[in-house]
Amino acid sequence: MPVDATARLGRDVVIHHPDLVNLYGCTVGDETRIGAFVEIQKNATIGRRCKISSHTFVCEGVTIEDEVFVGHGVMFINDRHPRATAGDRLQTEADWTVVPTRVGRGASIGSGAVILCGVSIGERAMVGAGAVVTRDVEPDAVVAGVPARLQRRLEVR
Repeated sequence: MPVDATARLGRDVVIHHPDLVNLYGCTVGDETRIGAFVEIQKNATIGRRCKISSHTFVCEGVTIEDEVFVGHGVMFINDRHPRATAGDRLQTEADWTVVPTRVGRGASIGSGAVILCGVSIGERAMVGAGAVVTRDVEPDAVVAGVPARLQRRLEVR
């Protein structure tokens, strides 16, 4: 199920290996590039002129604004209390609520980062490789580490 008919792709979207992705029910903006082994789930939105690198998982409830770089193997999470079962049965969508996450215009997320649900990453912010983002990141901030902490602020030009 590489690119499902329910995926809404903008003009000039480039999917480098369309047989090696899983896109369904999502929206991808104009001129965005998507690498191999990427999954973008329903109700996720990717803006214009973004780069989503290989092995990245963008789950339901994630909004990525325009001109965002997402490195290799970035994982987004949309559930604060994940469980396989509810009582004595497997959970269904009715048993949990998606917690939305937003990545602001021009932000960059380094390879291997994990972005917990409910956070906002500000415009032009940079998240270091391997960071675990557990709380909001201000615009123009550079964060790194586990958990991600402010390293410095970018000079706004």
